[in-house]
Amino acid sequence: MSVNEFEIIRRYFTRPAAIDSGVVLGVGDDAAIVRIGGDQELVIAADVVNEGIHFPVNTSAQAVGHKALAVNLSDLAAMGADPAWFTMTISLPQADEQWLGQFASGLFNLADQFGISLIGGDTVRGPLSIAINALGRVPVGAALRRSGAVVGDQIFVSGTLGDAACALQQIHHDPDNVDPALRQRLDFPTPRVELGRRLRGMANACIDISDGLAADLSHILDASRVGAVLHIDRIPVSAEAASADARASLILAMTGGDDYELCFTVPPVYAETINQVSKEAGVSLTCVGEIVAEPGLIMVDSDNQRVSLGHLGHDHFAQGI
Repeated sequence: MSVNEFEIIRRYFTRPAAIDSGVVLGVGDDAAIVRIGGDQELVIAADVVNEGIHFPVNTSAQAVGHKALAVNLSDLAAMGADPAWFTMTISLPQADEQWLGQFASGLFNLADQFGISLIGGDTVRGPLSIAINALGRVPVGAALRRSGAVVGDQIFVSGTLGDAACALQQIHHDPDNVDPALRQRLDFPTPRVELGRRLRGMANACIDISDGLAADLSHILDASRVGAVLHIDRIPVSAEAASADARASLILAMTGGDDYELCFTVPPVYAETINQVSKEAGVSLTCVGEIVAEPGLIMVDSDNQRVSLGHLGHDHFAQGI
């Protein structure tokens, strides 16, 4: 009998923290939180990117370097943390100096943009794989979590959704004819660090969208023990993604991965404040639904009729690799 990615984590790797370990939040969110003394807490995220799974074969080395760090910065953003340090373990099939130079360029261009420093790691020979641990800081008690959504909250998402999944679909269909804007979104995602900072003290719950909106919003609902009504006609889709097939782009926006946008919930009292946050963070924010008491995710169309999109998002093990 097979189990999915999240059941593996819950069943085999979720344990109570050791007494007096300093753990504020352990397994089950975008990142862990530990006490470090003073008025700051340490936020720790870990993500790995593998060739052929997280990025297509023949992706440029610069894009691989960028994305390896970006997916970790996105986890810090979802916690409202300020990036500080990261470690990296890289597995390489061979020591190609040209490839390594371009990889380092992509990695450190992004690191410099967010002021995060590489402080150690390991290099081994093997299939191309990069594992990064990113560490950030947040004021004590200010970190965003998945578990704080309350009935009446409005649900927002940043940016547009489904672009990366649309690019992957185009690559699989015709790798020589991929929309450049969509490919840029797949290869060079933008971690919403500034948005996460500005949501501290405002958002009740937050998560980054890595496995698809429906799946990741469901993690908020499970952690917060609430439900949601999601208005699929409000889902922000780019013109490039919608140009081929509007319905297909909507499904990809709901169920595709690799967006690395933020999904968060805020009380209605912040409805006007959100516009200012959007301007200050430099990213569009769209209200796509509301938190309700009835458990589960309810999706409705423009006529308020319930709809089903089938499979809800990416799972490494339920879908195979």
